[in-house]
Amino acid sequence: MARTVDQQIAEAEAKLARLRTRAKASETRRKIIVGSVVISNALKEPDKARALASMLRRTVTREVDLKEISGLLGDLDAKATEG
Repeated sequence: MARTVDQQIAEAEAKLARLRTRAKASETRRKIIVGSVVISNALKEPDKARALASMLRRTVTREVDLKEISGLLGDLDAKATEG
C-alpha cells in the first residue's frame, strides 16, 4: 500500500526528531568527556587550576550553577595555592 504524502512527512519528521535527539546526546557526552579531562588536569597543576578557577568565576553567573561548582572551585583554589 502506498504511503500518503502526509504519512511520508510524518515519518521524515519522526526520523529528524530521532536524529536531533541522538546529536544532542552526543554533544552532551562530548562535553562531559572534555570537562572531565580539563578538571582532572587542572587538579594536577597549580597554574591550570588557577586558570580554570578564574575562567569559571568569570563565565558562570547563575546562582544555581555557582552553587553546583562551589566544591570544585574550592578544590581548584586549594591546588592553585600549592604553586
